[in-house]
Amino acid sequence: MRPLFVLVAAGLVGLLGYLFLWPVPVRPVAWIAPQNLGYIGEFQANDRLAKLEFIELDGRSGPEDADVGPDGLIYLAMHGGEILRIGNDGSVTSFAQTNGRPLGIEFGADGTLFVADAYLGLLAIDRDGRVTLLANETRDGSPIRYANDLDIATDGKIYFSDASTRFGAQENGGTLAASILDLVEHSANARVLKYDPSSKTTTVFAEGLTFANGVVVNEANDALLVVETGEYRVWHFPLDGSQGKVILANIPGFPDNLNHASDGTFWLGVVSPRNAIMDRLSGSPFLRRVVMRLPESIKPKPTRYGFILRFDDKGNVVESLQDPTGDFALTTGAVTLPDGGIAVTSLTEPRLGLLK
Repeated sequence: MRPLFVLVAAGLVGLLGYLFLWPVPVRPVAWIAPQNLGYIGEFQANDRLAKLEFIELDGRSGPEDADVGPDGLIYLAMHGGEILRIGNDGSVTSFAQTNGRPLGIEFGADGTLFVADAYLGLLAIDRDGRVTLLANETRDGSPIRYANDLDIATDGKIYFSDASTRFGAQENGGTLAASILDLVEHSANARVLKYDPSSKTTTVFAEGLTFANGVVVNEANDALLVVETGEYRVWHFPLDGSQGKVILANIPGFPDNLNHASDGTFWLGVVSPRNAIMDRLSGSPFLRRVVMRLPESIKPKPTRYGFILRFDDKGNVVESLQDPTGDFALTTGAVTLPDGGIAVTSLTEPRLGLLK
């Protein structure tokens, strides 16, 4: 029995040593997660997103963002680097290939498609599908490691999020893996950048955010709304550089993309419900390091739940559409279509959701 006891004890010591001491890539910072009130009030649970119709994407997956082109067709940013075009008959064709991971897309006034590519930086795609790199570093030489979402002001300046300066998407196993590392660490290293096409320079517009995500210029063209995924909230930053403020807080999930709705309001995707374990561990950097040492099979993961919402420029939620069954899940956002319906996008789905 003694050799068996020694063997078990040694194994236990080894396991504890691994859980407590094995190096991990994150340096967690203590913070206090706001109390999650859940799906009540303006976020009241419903099944309004369970009525989607679908366009299958011919074996591709991950339609992260969408926009309507000058031709009235839907364009999608896909997991494999493609920009897809959806015909009026539902046909799917390849418009361009970035050879990266396109996330946010937005058409400019001249028909150029601008792309925040998580692997490559800020891109421009002309009407013939030719891709041009606009920026992969700031004016001071700081690399853009996780370009995420973008919007264009009326003066042509492009505002886009750099979701993590610590965990680049390409070198950390992709966008989802890198985002998990950044959210677990919670070191508020993200920023919003501004690209000036006249000088071809990129400067920092806002910084000190925890996983900056969706961005959109408001209807008055005097402020930028920015999603801070790691803090479950949306900021309002005046474009003149004055102090920003939070207008929508304590969202019961991880907010993602922002897009204009048709009436001056904004669509926001909520990719997954909040994780109760990680919220409870927000004040314990040590235990969050332990979580990172767990086997992948038991680490906290995103929960399948469909959720988009619409809010105004004061942060008032005016519409909430959900699918608790998670049939169409990891919802990143929504885009208003010419016929008044919406296209619903996803981080992982092999199809595009349509709601009339």
